[in-house]
Amino acid sequence: MKWSLNELRQTVDEPLTFSETLDLKDELMTRNSDIIDVSPVEVKGIFSVDELGVCGYVKVKTKLVLPSSRSLEAAEVPLVFDFTEHYVSQHEHDLSRFEDTDVVMVLPNDILDLDNAICDNILLQIPMQVLTATEQSSDESMPSGNDWSVVSESQLKKSRKDEDGVDPRLSKLKDFFKNSEKNS
Repeated sequence: MKWSLNELRQTVDEPLTFSETLDLKDELMTRNSDIIDVSPVEVKGIFSVDELGVCGYVKVKTKLVLPSSRSLEAAEVPLVFDFTEHYVSQHEHDLSRFEDTDVVMVLPNDILDLDNAICDNILLQIPMQVLTATEQSSDESMPSGNDWSVVSESQLKKSRKDEDGVDPRLSKLKDFFKNSEKNS
C-alpha cells in the first residue's frame, strides 16, 4: 500500500481509513532470518491531516513462528499492536514542531510505503524471549551440565524464599555488633 504525501494531504476534510490483509511473509523473512513463518497481516488504520502534518494510526494483527529461545523448537508468537507515526516531506528540515516522543518519518520521494512501515514495526515487536506453549506452561527440566544448570524465574524465587537470608560466609558477622555492645 503506497500513497503520495500530496494525496494524503488532500484528506483534510475527511480522514482516509483503510482495512487490508497483507502478505508480508517474504519481506519479513528476508529482513529477519530467524522467522520461520508469518500468517497474513491484518491492518486497519486511519490517516489524518492536522497542524503537524499527516498522522497515521495503524493497528496490526499477525502471528509469527520463531525458534524457541530455550529449545529452538518452532514457537507461535501472536502479535497485536498499534503504532502512530507522523509523515513529513523529505524537503522539510524543521522538525522542531514535534515533541521528542513523536515518531516522525521523513518520506523519501514523498511516497509513503505502508508495507515497509508495518514490517519495521513488526520486527520491533518481536520479543527477546520466545517460548513454546509447553515451555511456558510447565517447569520442564532446564538444560544443565557439569557444575551448572539453568533455573527458571519461579525456581529462583522459590530457592530465595527457602534461604535464611544470610549469606553463610557472613554468618559469623551477625553477632558482631552484639559483642561490641557488651564491651562498651
